[in-house]
Amino acid sequence: MRFHTLISIFLATLGAGSGQSVLMAWADEPRSSPYSLEEILALAVERSPILAEAQGAMKESRGQQIAAGAYPNPVLSGGAGKGSIRDPSTGVSIIEHTVAVEQPIEWSPKRQARQDAAQAGVAGARAGLEAATLNLMSDIKVAFYQLLLAQRDAELAAQNVATVEVVLRTARLRVAAGEATSFDTMKAGVELQKAQKEVARARNGLLVAKSRLNTLTAGGLGKQFAIEGTFQSLKQELNVDQLVTEAVERHPALRRLSKLAEQAGLMVEFERESRIPNINVMGQYHREAGDESIIAGLTVPIPVWYRRQGEIETALGAKHRAVAERERAQNELEQAVIQHAQEVRTAQDQLRVFETGLLKQAEQILTVARTSFRQGAASLLDLLDAQRVYRQTLYEYAQVSADLSIALVRLERDLGAPL
Repeated sequence: MRFHTLISIFLATLGAGSGQSVLMAWADEPRSSPYSLEEILALAVERSPILAEAQGAMKESRGQQIAAGAYPNPVLSGGAGKGSIRDPSTGVSIIEHTVAVEQPIEWSPKRQARQDAAQAGVAGARAGLEAATLNLMSDIKVAFYQLLLAQRDAELAAQNVATVEVVLRTARLRVAAGEATSFDTMKAGVELQKAQKEVARARNGLLVAKSRLNTLTAGGLGKQFAIEGTFQSLKQELNVDQLVTEAVERHPALRRLSKLAEQAGLMVEFERESRIPNINVMGQYHREAGDESIIAGLTVPIPVWYRRQGEIETALGAKHRAVAERERAQNELEQAVIQHAQEVRTAQDQLRVFETGLLKQAEQILTVARTSFRQGAASLLDLLDAQRVYRQTLYEYAQVSADLSIALVRLERDLGAPL
């Protein structure tokens, strides 16, 4: 499933009121069929608290953008009371009252800088949501392939127990026929115990891998579930320089840091423009005994003693820190692309060794050992060694396949998009 499709699903499900009941039903109802990778990714997008946190940060930035575009509210004041003329006394007595309205007027460049900074914050939060989704998808894919490897390990361990049990029965028959000594039976029994111990180890690893994947989906898979899928492969050669360039241009984490640096620069501009104070325009109507007046005026703070030097210096420091953080992240990203591209190449080379001969050779050795053992030309120890080598070769092949898949996932995470 494409990265942008997952983003769309996430944004749609967050706004759907009926989505919660669907999610709870998905998590609570037992699932008989195994999950595919695409289904697990979609489930994680809907349930993950990590993405909910990133969505909350984006809503917070949108709220700040709304606040940045708001105009200052006017201030209305008034008072009333009984009044009369005393000297000279005329007998006039009325309710005196005063009504005043005051409207702050903000310096336009300061207002524009604040709005631009808020807009950059929204863009940064949106890129942060994309980065969070990308990281979550990568973690789930890695956990999925690790679980596939654990399943394969458990399958091979169970198959090995069945094979060793057959060897043990054969050894007992040969001992009963006088064709072998009881020592062969003892060796086969020890090998069976080792195989059973490997089954216990593999099952424990399988439980751990399942728990890790279920945690990434916020428990959406449940305690009892299975997965189905295959490992990834890549036949094309990688151009590392081109990959580094693409990663720097489009990775959402770098875009987020770039927007944060832009926002910090705009806040410096905002603080500098704030040295010009706001003015307050006022109007007043006053009525008293023997007098009535309408007054208009304005108040202008004069920045004589302090011109926001501290705020400007603080904003400059935040800008320098944001720019440095962005440069550091770019350097780390370039290094990660090179490292994971090399891991992909190494896994491809190792996989090629298995597929071009090593798997077939291990199988041929096991076939020869079985035939020779039945004919009495090979000892039980030779057969057990051949069986152990064959199982280890199959597991190492699965391990290399998993390594290639995981390296590809991490490389795609570094690029910010599928290969």
